[in-house]
Amino acid sequence: MSYDGSRPARVEDVHELALAMPHVTVEYVTSDNPVYQVGGKSFIFFRNPRPDAVDSETGERYTDVIVFWVASEADKQALVQDETTPFFTTSHFDGHKSVLLRANRVAELTREEVAEHVQDAWLSRASKRRGDAWLKAHPPRP
Repeated sequence: MSYDGSRPARVEDVHELALAMPHVTVEYVTSDNPVYQVGGKSFIFFRNPRPDAVDSETGERYTDVIVFWVASEADKQALVQDETTPFFTTSHFDGHKSVLLRANRVAELTREEVAEHVQDAWLSRASKRRGDAWLKAHPPRP
């Protein structure tokens, strides 16, 4: 199968891409939802239904929220304020450098875009040494 970064992303891509980053471990703190970590720090996790993330029409809790860490509050705001992205936040995450994405909206992003968000999440939580080594091995494209 050939790699096609421009195809719509799938939830499986989030798992695959997170596991492909170096020094990653997976924890299952509650239920069967994985928490991807680097150096003991989570960078992506699949969240349990919580009262802060609900359908505005039905009031039902979202059961498919994925949390991605970001490098800064500015990065967070850029993602959640850009109406072309499916990322959002809730008041529970005020002051927390992360954004939320519903699994049922992952296909609004390409696989390549999800790869960038996974990599950015990993870089935001990895040690400087690990981050610098990864960036040296994967220089940004011009």
